[in-house]
Amino acid sequence: MSRYILRRVLLAIPVALGATFLIFLVVFALPGDPIKALAGGQHVLSPSVEQALRARYHLDDSLPIQYLKYMSGLLRGDLGEDFNGRSVSTIIAESWPATAKLGVTAFLIEIVVGIPIGIWAGLRKGKPVDYLVLGATILAFAVPIFVIGYTTQILFGINLGWFPVAGIDDGWPTSYLLPAIVLGILGLATTARLMRTSLVETLSADFIRTAVAKGLPRRRIIVNHALRNSLIPVVTYLAIDLGGLLGGAVIIEGIFNIPGLGFQIFEGIKAQNGPVVVGISTLLVLIFLAANLLVDVIYAVLDPRIRYD
Repeated sequence: MSRYILRRVLLAIPVALGATFLIFLVVFALPGDPIKALAGGQHVLSPSVEQALRARYHLDDSLPIQYLKYMSGLLRGDLGEDFNGRSVSTIIAESWPATAKLGVTAFLIEIVVGIPIGIWAGLRKGKPVDYLVLGATILAFAVPIFVIGYTTQILFGINLGWFPVAGIDDGWPTSYLLPAIVLGILGLATTARLMRTSLVETLSADFIRTAVAKGLPRRRIIVNHALRNSLIPVVTYLAIDLGGLLGGAVIIEGIFNIPGLGFQIFEGIKAQNGPVVVGISTLLVLIFLAANLLVDVIYAVLDPRIRYD
């Protein structure tokens, strides 16, 4: 198992380098002058101050040189400073708790609601319950997330007053529950459909028919044989989705005014604050790669044959 994990870690290194370079390239190759944006787009900075700022943030260097200097700092644990002089690490530290609470709450909703619904539909294939679940998940896929966000905010926050409209003043879980439901609704629908489809396929497999022929109780067949094999694609999706959820949702955090990582990325893009966008995006890449590594390990635990491939 240790050799298997080591191989996956080594494979993740070039992926991380390539992803960070693409992020850096896209952010710092965007049109516009971040120094002028810092001054509100007006020529209010003296030439000496402007030159000092460009030298401080290496903006006069070529893009490859800027990237090498950034990676040099990153390897030392330094994510740099934004154009206001604040440490990107400090910004992340201040924003991370809100995003973590939002992402974990959405993830728990996906697991607690999505998996049972998928099992419920899979065990009743072709019945009204199955069609109801399939129709509801299709509807969740069809409606844009920002429409769901604004609609639920108006309905449950303003009209009914069940949840806070915005902000995190009421703490967890009150302030996070409604945005977490909206954030996790697509993941919930995907989890339910994956669980349902995987369970239906597993129940038609030869080893299940053999277990039935041997006279094993239906409950034992489902719990001990069908569910374990059916969970493999579901666990894969959930582990990867967890990386995305913890990465912060720009749209949801913007709608519900949650000061998380996604909100900081949105503000950084508007202000052309490249160090913030690159620093947070780099963190998100690392989280996503860690989630993929977790998927590989869980795969190997659920099916030992995988670790020998």
